[in-house]
Amino acid sequence: MTLPETLHRHFILHKPFGYLSQFIGSPKNKKLLGHLYDFPAGTMAIGRLDQDSEGLLLLTTDGKMSEYVRGRKVEKEYYAQVDGLITPEAIARLQQGGIEIAHEKQPYFTLPCSASRLDPAPDVPVRSRRVRDDRHGPTSWVSITLTEGKNRQVRKMTAAVGFPTLRLIRVRIGSIILGALGVGEVQELPQFSLQQETGPTT
Repeated sequence: MTLPETLHRHFILHKPFGYLSQFIGSPKNKKLLGHLYDFPAGTMAIGRLDQDSEGLLLLTTDGKMSEYVRGRKVEKEYYAQVDGLITPEAIARLQQGGIEIAHEKQPYFTLPCSASRLDPAPDVPVRSRRVRDDRHGPTSWVSITLTEGKNRQVRKMTAAVGFPTLRLIRVRIGSIILGALGVGEVQELPQFSLQQETGPTT
């Protein structure tokens, strides 16, 4: 879906590890999005990535655009590096949905989603802080595509099936991909062109 062009401004950002997805109101010595680029007044992040997560972040001055992108019509794809060699059984549980996670201190059951093991591992930038020492055991990568977006959902889902997330990178929102955008780089777009999604397939 292509939303109409307006006087608003729109950006894509490769959010680095260690940054908060906000501009103001943080504790001292925290890294904020405004440290990366001279965004115009009124810019907001569309859906947050937590401080330890990386990857594609959309920013806009248009509140209606933000509401649309955060809805269930737009897919969000993540690459998660997990602790251990994830099993076909764990992948199937992720795909089927119904995984109980906590959301706002209440039980929440996830919807079905797309999930697959990434083998070989994706070619991703080296993180500013090492994930962990290889002597602590093997890791593996999984792609998870959601149409929902609860707080820290991917991390909670992989932990629930026995494979805690060590590193999380969002690589796609709708038809917008992270691609070769470098860590910390910002690109301004005339508008967001988002493919209408009908829901995940497995």
